[in-house]
Amino acid sequence: MSSTSRLPMLIEPESLQAHLADSAVLIVDLCDPASYAAGHIPGAVHLAYSELIRVKPPAMGLLPTEDYLSQVFSRLGLTPEQQVVAYDEEGNGRAGRLLWTLAALGHERLSMLNGGIHAWDAVGGALEAQFRHPERRAYQARFANPEAIADRDYILSRLGQPDLALLDTRTTAEYTGADVRAVRGGHIPGAVNLNWTDAMDSQRQLRFQPDPVLREMLEIRGVTPDKEVIVYCQTHHRSAHTYWVLRHLGYSRLRGYPGAWSEWGNDPALPIET
Repeated sequence: MSSTSRLPMLIEPESLQAHLADSAVLIVDLCDPASYAAGHIPGAVHLAYSELIRVKPPAMGLLPTEDYLSQVFSRLGLTPEQQVVAYDEEGNGRAGRLLWTLAALGHERLSMLNGGIHAWDAVGGALEAQFRHPERRAYQARFANPEAIADRDYILSRLGQPDLALLDTRTTAEYTGADVRAVRGGHIPGAVNLNWTDAMDSQRQLRFQPDPVLREMLEIRGVTPDKEVIVYCQTHHRSAHTYWVLRHLGYSRLRGYPGAWSEWGNDPALPIET
C-alpha cells in the first residue's frame, strides 16, 4: 500500500488478503482472548475491549483519557500513518468502538472487516495461532476530532432541533421502556429506534446489509444525510457499529454518545420519553 492510497472503510476479506504482509496496515483483533489464541488473521494484534472504555458508574462506556489511550495504542505498535483494520467475532460492535475511538482522535485510515472473523473463515482465509507481540511505538492520542463525540450537555443543547436525528440502536423493548436497564426505562426525547442487529445480514456472516437496504432503513426513520446524527445504545458498544454503518454510507455529521443510556437513564434530571 502506498503512502497515498487507503483501504475502504468497509473491506471484504478477499481484499484484505492482499495486505497481510503490508507494514502500513495494522490488523486489530477484538475477539475474546480464547478465540484469538485459537486462530486469528495472520499478523493481527489483539486488543481487549475493556481497554477501550472507562467505567464511571452509572456510566459504563465512557471514553478513556488521552494518556490512557496513548499507552494502549503505543503498546499495539500503532503509528498515525497506518491503516487500521478492525474485526471481532460478535458482529463487529467491538471493532466499531475501536474505529469510533480512533476517529475521535483524528486517525484517518480506518477500516472494518465486513463480517469479521466469521466472514474471513467463510472465504477460507488463513489463520495463525501465534500470539503477536508488536513493537512498541510512541502514539500520542489527542481528541483532535471532538465532532465525533456527543456528551449529555451537547445533546441537551440540540434536543428538538429540526436538523438533528437521534438514533437509538438498542432493542425495541429497551427503547420503549419494557426492558429497563437503568433507573428509568425509555429513550432520549425525539430519538428513533433501529436495533443495531437489523443492519447485519444473518445469511452472510453478519456483514452489513446492502447499501440500498441500509439507506431505506434509515430514511424511513428520518435519519437522512442532511442531518446531524447522534447514535447511542446502553454503553456505545452497539451504537459504535451503527456509527460505522453511517460513516460507510457517507453521513458526514455524525457523533457517538459514549455516556449513552447508562448515563442518561440513570440521571433523574434528564428528560425521557417512553
